[in-house]
Amino acid sequence: MNIYKYLAFTCLAGILLTSCSENNYKFKLNTTKKANLGAKANIEFEQLKGNKIDSVHIYVNKKRVNKNETKVSFNTSDFGVGKHLITAIAFYPNKSKKLNNSIEVFADKRYTSYKFKIVNTYPHDNKAYTQGLEYHNGFLYETTGRRGKSSLRKVELKTGKVLQQINLDKKYFGEGMTIFDNKIYWLTWQARKGFIYSLDTFEKIGSFNYNKSNEGWGLTHNDNELIKSDGTNKIWFLNPSDQKEKRNIQVYTNKLTIKELNELELINGKIYANYWKKPLIAIINPENGIVEGIINLTGLVEEMKKTQSLVDEDEVLNGIAFDKENNRMFVTGKNWNKLFEIEIIKQ
Repeated sequence: MNIYKYLAFTCLAGILLTSCSENNYKFKLNTTKKANLGAKANIEFEQLKGNKIDSVHIYVNKKRVNKNETKVSFNTSDFGVGKHLITAIAFYPNKSKKLNNSIEVFADKRYTSYKFKIVNTYPHDNKAYTQGLEYHNGFLYETTGRRGKSSLRKVELKTGKVLQQINLDKKYFGEGMTIFDNKIYWLTWQARKGFIYSLDTFEKIGSFNYNKSNEGWGLTHNDNELIKSDGTNKIWFLNPSDQKEKRNIQVYTNKLTIKELNELELINGKIYANYWKKPLIAIINPENGIVEGIINLTGLVEEMKKTQSLVDEDEVLNGIAFDKENNRMFVTGKNWNKLFEIEIIKQ
């Protein structure tokens, strides 16, 4: 056998050996599928085929939870509510194999239910497709949506009169907004882009891109972060100085996750979030994503229908504003001709 045939044979033998070796190993990763916060969850790595492996590393959200055991338990409180990635990496001679699974953790107790009563009613532009709403220094600031019709407005509360307005470039679909440090931050929907304006003049002074979230829906803020929804069950926390998404929480009740979170408002330390196309507002703990309350505003929609025909399926409840100084909460909807001051009441 000449040297070339020998090398070719050796190479082929190596390929066959590697292939056979790979096929001689088979693994399975079993996990607890669902649990409530505080419960123990179990992970079991099983080797179904092959020689003894060197080691296995097991991770929850990229944090290792074993030394070299193949069965581990962990407290779900260590990771919080949400869907968490479980990964096992098996190491054996010159090879490794990764397996993925997941566990979904729900809140440990049911939310509080709230109803409402109407305190005051104010006029609202029925051509305003409301996306963002905020109360600031005695005025309402509002953003509206739809391509070619998106606008930023300063509105007089008692009359509904638009005092100041600019329109967004027609290629963008405007979404939620918030006021932070004398600047207005305004999201767009699917362009993965937001804009920054002067509060006083409405002059555009900057823009930013979404780095991790795919879309822009609702926006509010706390003392040092912007808080953003993206149409999923996630709420993102952004650094106001560079608008980078630092972290997120996943929003869960004790039975399900809440998706399509829309317009946001921070009220007394809790995030209030509209559901898309549902007359409900979730009250969310910003530290862990747990839904602590749900406000049922079905009756408010019925009240609207007494004076306005809501013919478009998109003419739904959307818009939450809070007057912190006077402890007043305002809500409205897309193309509604009324804005309501409401008081929420525990059921």
